[in-house]
Amino acid sequence: MAKGRSPSVRQLRVGEELRHRLAAVLERGTLRDPVLQGQSFTVTEVRCSPDLRSATVFVVPLGGVWDEGVLKALDRAAPFLRGEISQDFHLKYLPRLSFARDTSYDEADRIDRILRSPEVARDLDSADPAIGEDDDGTA
Repeated sequence: MAKGRSPSVRQLRVGEELRHRLAAVLERGTLRDPVLQGQSFTVTEVRCSPDLRSATVFVVPLGGVWDEGVLKALDRAAPFLRGEISQDFHLKYLPRLSFARDTSYDEADRIDRILRSPEVARDLDSADPAIGEDDDGTA
């Protein structure tokens, strides 16, 4: 996807279908790689390239414990996963899969901690009390 351009409806549709199918395959636990044995993942997003030839699969481990070897193992399992999800998938080319860690939850947690910090709370307490009130003085 080019910088500044949002994905097309087709990219979004294909990405969402890939996400559902990958989640189902990963849920079955059919991966034989020892690094992936006993690991549970959530597939949070799949971003397809504009030509639909490649897709980045964003995953987050359940339980929050992250092992960096997992991404390499998932990349090794990509051809198998691609074969598993290819059934009844009506595209001329099924996208090449690459895996990436989804850091959006970590980023949201970081922002939440900042908003709850004493410095920010102090600034919010000293803000103009009229901000956020309606004309009749109620919030």
